[in-house]
Amino acid sequence: MPMPEPIEEQAAIKQYNDPISVAKRAKQKLYLVPQSDKSAMLEQIIRSLGKTQAVVIIKTKRSADTLETYLQTRDINAIAVHSNKGKQACEAGAKAFSEGEIDILITTDMILQSLALTGIEHMLGYDLPLEPEHYLSRMGCMSETGEAISLVSEEEETLLFLIERKMRQEIVQEELEGFIPTPESEEVPKRPKTHKKKPRHKKTKSKEKDDSKEQKA
Repeated sequence: MPMPEPIEEQAAIKQYNDPISVAKRAKQKLYLVPQSDKSAMLEQIIRSLGKTQAVVIIKTKRSADTLETYLQTRDINAIAVHSNKGKQACEAGAKAFSEGEIDILITTDMILQSLALTGIEHMLGYDLPLEPEHYLSRMGCMSETGEAISLVSEEEETLLFLIERKMRQEIVQEELEGFIPTPESEEVPKRPKTHKKKPRHKKTKSKEKDDSKEQKA
């Protein structure tokens, strides 16, 4: 029979997973943005951070590689680490980040948990996780003075609601000054003050359609 964990470790684990503790100690905000504009918005956010390092969490390994290339072509010192690159490459990337050789570390939620990184000042959520618990795990890697920034597309609205319900707290929504969506993307909708049964983005869209009908009439 395995020995029970020490009381100190049990307490630490409880605090690590407790939604209320996470919500209270972590500085969080989000930007609503079309999926097609996320790379451009992320680039602007990274540049606004100056010399500060950041971890970017993305959903898939392929997307991680694509984002790595995108940022590198814009002279941003970024590296992607995921399971396809092997354990040694992931550990080497994490070490380079910890030692300040890499500014931006791009990875997935699963790999982030295995890297055991702590004291992260900026956690940039390129994608929201499918499980609210993974969002809390991101917070657990952050510095007490760190900040979590999430880029939320219309398709991720349900995931956002689940995360906020888990934490029993809404994440503050802000607008990124100077950011202009591409002409091909839809206008970024505003988020209602309270949760509704209808998705937030679709609610805004329906209003736009009503306005359009009135104009035609």
